[in-house]
This record gives sequence, structure tokens and C-alpha cells, in this order.
Amino acid sequence: MRALRFLLACAVLSCGACSTLATGRDTGVFVKRELTVDGVAHRYRVFVPARDAGGRKPPVILFLHGVGERGSDGDKQVHVGLGPHVRAHSAEFPAIVVFAQAPEDRDWKGETAALALAELEHATEEFNGDRDRTYLTGLSMGGYGTWEIALREPQRFAALVPICGALLPPREERLNLFVTPLAGESDPYATLARRLRHLPMWIFHGAKDDVVPPDDDRRIYAALQSAGADVRYTEFPDANHNSWDAAYATPEMWPWLFAQRRNAADARQR
Repeated sequence: MRALRFLLACAVLSCGACSTLATGRDTGVFVKRELTVDGVAHRYRVFVPARDAGGRKPPVILFLHGVGERGSDGDKQVHVGLGPHVRAHSAEFPAIVVFAQAPEDRDWKGETAALALAELEHATEEFNGDRDRTYLTGLSMGGYGTWEIALREPQRFAALVPICGALLPPREERLNLFVTPLAGESDPYATLARRLRHLPMWIFHGAKDDVVPPDDDRRIYAALQSAGADVRYTEFPDANHNSWDAAYATPEMWPWLFAQRRNAADARQR
């Protein structure tokens, strides 16, 4: 991805008030980071697990937030979705989590997607993350972003957990929200399934979602099943748009996720 290579070449990493994290800490910590591109600082957060929880080479999760958490403060994105779950389990949560933040009025496309990937690269390097156990998850706009980034970097991740996302615009006033690698495809669901069938996926949605209706995710699931993908789909019957709290609280999801490895996903593609 040329935009990612450009950002990695141009970016200047700033740790803010960072110091070497204690190797014997008994709980995970959220740390502030910045990536400066063309003189503009982009703030993000990284959760670094306790040594006993994550080991010497922890798995890594890239989390993509929804529309309400866009901005430049580097903070809003840790308060909705995965952040509260990680904070509640900070002593035992075993993964590095990169909480990227999209600028105002931006979706997870183009340079914003490349920026998130650059932040993932820096955090993986700094905290010795496991590249073969790197996962991508997001909610709402970030659910769209999960498909967007996975289609652009299909060999980067070991598994996907998209929540209340879709491929096509959810409603008239959001016609600009769609997955760009599938634009113009006569059957975007079949195309996605063909390109990503090697990746394990667990899709979550609320049956009563009136913001991003579940129809797209149902069609994605059906297409992936037809393509022979390792895919699971959970639809919460009483949930509206907020299906992320229930998704991240699903106890079976975490051992399933951390068992996935990139080399196994590559073998499935072959």
C-alpha cells in the first residue's frame, strides 16, 4: 500500500512523556503516543499488557472506532467499544491494543486507513508485538473500516472481528460511507468472500439496529459461508446499534481470537 509506505517514511514518532515501562508491572497500562506526518501530530493510545498476561511477545489488536469518536484529542476512542472492556480487565488482558483516531469528517479510508496502519506498525515494533497474531476489529464506521483495511492489506492480519458494519451505505444521508475496494462491484459480497476467505472472522450485529441495519452483515456471512470461509456470525436479538458491548463481553470470542495465527490463515488461502 503506497500510502502506508509513504506515511512510514515521513512519520516522526513522539512518545510524549514516555519512559521505559516496567517489565514486572502487574497490570496493563494505557500510554499516549503521537505520529507526526507533514508537521501534523496525530494522537493515539496504546494499551500495553502486564508482562504476566501478555508474555514477551504479546498479540496485537488494531481497534477502529465509530463516527462519534473522531477528532484529534487521542482520547475519545478509548471510551467506547473495546477500551472499556480492556480497562475493566487490565490486569489479565493479554494483548497490545492500538486505539487509532480518525480526524473529524474522515472515515477509515485512504490516508486515514494508512495512518492507522502506520500507528499499528510503530506500536508493534515498540512493544515487541507478535506479527503473526495481529487482529483487526472495529465498530460501526470502524466495522466498515475493518473490511476496508482487510481488503487493502489481506495478508497483514490473522483474524477479523467487525461489529455492526456493512459494505454499502446504510442510509440516504450517509452515501459516502462504503467500502471503497468494492465500489462498482456487481456482487460486492461474493468479491469480499473471494478475497478474504482465508481469514477467520467473527461478525457481530444487533437485530434491531436502525443505524446500520444488519442486512449487509447477513449477506456477507452467507457469501463467506458459500466460499468455505472460517466465519461465525452472532446477531443479538434485542440489541440496536450498540452491539459492541455485548460482542466484546462474549467470553468465547477471546480464546477463539487469540488462537488464530497469520501463518495458519495463509495456509488456508493456499
